[in-house]
Amino acid sequence: MKDAKIRVLVIDDSLFMRTLISDILNSDPEIEVIDTAKNGQEAIEKLSIRKPDCITLDLAMPGWPGLDTLKHIMEQYPTPVIIVSAHSKKDAEITVKCLNAGAVDFVLKPSGEMSLDIESVKHKLLKQVKVVSCVRVANIKSLISAKPGRLKQRRIAADKIIVIGASTGGPQTLEKILHSLPLNLPVPVIIVQHMPSLFFTESLVEHLKKAYDLKVKVAEDKEALRPGTIYFAPPGFQTRIAQDKEQFKLVLTEDKYNMLSPSIDITMESAALTYKGNTIGIILTGMGCDGLKGMRAIKAAGGSALAQDESSLIFGMPKEVIDAGAADKVLPVEKIADRIMELVS
Repeated sequence: MKDAKIRVLVIDDSLFMRTLISDILNSDPEIEVIDTAKNGQEAIEKLSIRKPDCITLDLAMPGWPGLDTLKHIMEQYPTPVIIVSAHSKKDAEITVKCLNAGAVDFVLKPSGEMSLDIESVKHKLLKQVKVVSCVRVANIKSLISAKPGRLKQRRIAADKIIVIGASTGGPQTLEKILHSLPLNLPVPVIIVQHMPSLFFTESLVEHLKKAYDLKVKVAEDKEALRPGTIYFAPPGFQTRIAQDKEQFKLVLTEDKYNMLSPSIDITMESAALTYKGNTIGIILTGMGCDGLKGMRAIKAAGGSALAQDESSLIFGMPKEVIDAGAADKVLPVEKIADRIMELVS
């Protein structure tokens, strides 16, 4: 346990927003804003002297915008970064690019760039700073390093399904895994990635589609599951698998009341009920314990259960699964695609 306060650098082109964010962070006795910067160039200068545990980074800035600033930070002074983003389709696209360039997570400004009501996300911001400040820089570097080549397709022994659950750090980790899988993987993949809105899920899907030529989409209600397609569960809905005669399909149910919507547990439990022993469950980086019940259900049905090891940006959800004995294998992120291919072959 660290006795010293968490040291934060706040980067935002608005003096008003820098002041508001700093006041929120300094209100917590465990956190100290050691400095602020109005743009990327100033931030790099200050990073050459200061050694913060965590950085909050605005996206819309003159000179170097947020993504360019982030790239400079990761190249010169790698540090855990939280993106402070507005809630729009354009900002969602840039935020996803930032995650894949090394940012750990993001917090949404409640009402655009000049959010006078940013106090409404105070709890979220304080929580993220405490969690993100503990992320190992080596794990961040590993995720943004060169991606490995694609694995070769192998013979498939049975109709199977892969269900992957992830939260904080998930987009970066998923990119590393999905890039390695064959383009014609002959089993469906369902991914439950915690995201705040459909803007961000759609942006992640588009990024993966363009960058790696993957057959990836946002799941739709009553859609038949097809081999080789990767389905992302949409925010605000619970995604289940149902069997209609010889066909498996997705069933989406709107859920405005569950904090975890989509829930990894719900999707995994439905997979265990339908695919039974042909289910492969994978829990990746994230806070909390979502996925633990689902992984237990998969193991009880005779399926395979994998958990990411401490290569996780946030070793929370995987640790819960491992500690409960609900994982058959515990693997670093770079070994997960290999293990998937072994299990579907």
